[in-house]
Amino acid sequence: MRRPAILLLAALATACSGRFGAGSRKEHGSTIVVRGSDTMVVLAQHWAEAYGREHPNLTLQVSGGGSGTGIAALENGTTDVATASRAMSAEERAKIRLARGADVVETPVCTDAIAVYVHRNNPIQHLTLAQLSDLFRGRIHNWSELGGPSTRVVLYSRENSSGTYAYFKEHVLKQNDFVAEAQSLPGTAAVLYAVAHDPYGIGYGGVSYARGVRVVPLVGRSGKDVLPSAETAASGEYPLSRPLYVYRIAEGNVEAAAFVRWLGSEPARTLARSAGFFPLAEGS
Repeated sequence: MRRPAILLLAALATACSGRFGAGSRKEHGSTIVVRGSDTMVVLAQHWAEAYGREHPNLTLQVSGGGSGTGIAALENGTTDVATASRAMSAEERAKIRLARGADVVETPVCTDAIAVYVHRNNPIQHLTLAQLSDLFRGRIHNWSELGGPSTRVVLYSRENSSGTYAYFKEHVLKQNDFVAEAQSLPGTAAVLYAVAHDPYGIGYGGVSYARGVRVVPLVGRSGKDVLPSAETAASGEYPLSRPLYVYRIAEGNVEAAAFVRWLGSEPARTLARSAGFFPLAEGS
C-alpha cells in the first residue's frame, strides 16, 4: 500500500509543526489543500496525517499564513479548505460567492481560548479586559501601574492577517487600534518565543501554544480570576474563548467535503483535545 503523501508548507513561525516535501496540486490525482490559521496549523497537520493514513491515495497539503490568508486563498481558488480562528465576514462571503459562483460552507470544528502570556518571572496576579486593552492601546506603559516591577512594558502582537489579531482587536480593544509600539510577529510561536525570552514582555495567542511562559488569569464574569480551560471556555466564564472554523466551497472539491465531514468524528475530536484545543460534542 502506498504511504499517504502529506505535504506541510507551514510558515517559518510554525516550523515546529514539521516539514514535508513540497509538490504541485496538478502532479497528484486527488489532492486536498488546507490553508489558513496559524493557530490551527499544527492541529491541521495532525488531522491531515490521520486522515491520510485512512485514505492513502490522497495528498494533503497544509500551510498557515493566517486566517485572512486562508480566506483569500478560498476566494482565488488556491485552497480547498480554509482554516480560520474567526468567523468569516458577510463581505468575505459575498466576494467568494462572486468569484467562485457558489456559497461558502462554514463548519465549527473546536473551541479555543486566547491566553495572555507573560514571562515566567513576571509577578502580576491578574488582568481585567480593560487593563489588557489599556496595555495594547498604549495607555499603560509601566508594569508598576499593574502591581509589577517599575519597568516599561514590551508588547508583542500578531500581524493583521491573523484571526487571533482580529478577535483580540474586536473583543479586547473594541475595534480601536493597537499602539504603534506593539511589535507584530508572524505567528503565535514567534510571540511565545519573544515573551519567553523577555522579562518585560506580554503577548497573546492560543492557549494550546502556552509553553515556557506564564498564562495570566483574567477577571471573569463573576469577578474571580479565571484561567483558560475546557470548562471555563464552555461556560463563558473565561472571557476570551472562541470557536475555530473550517470553510469550503459548496460546489468544490468532493474529497475536501468528505475530509471536513470527518473533522466531526471521534478520532478528529481526540486529536483536537491532545493538541490543546477543546473539541465540540459529537454531532454539533
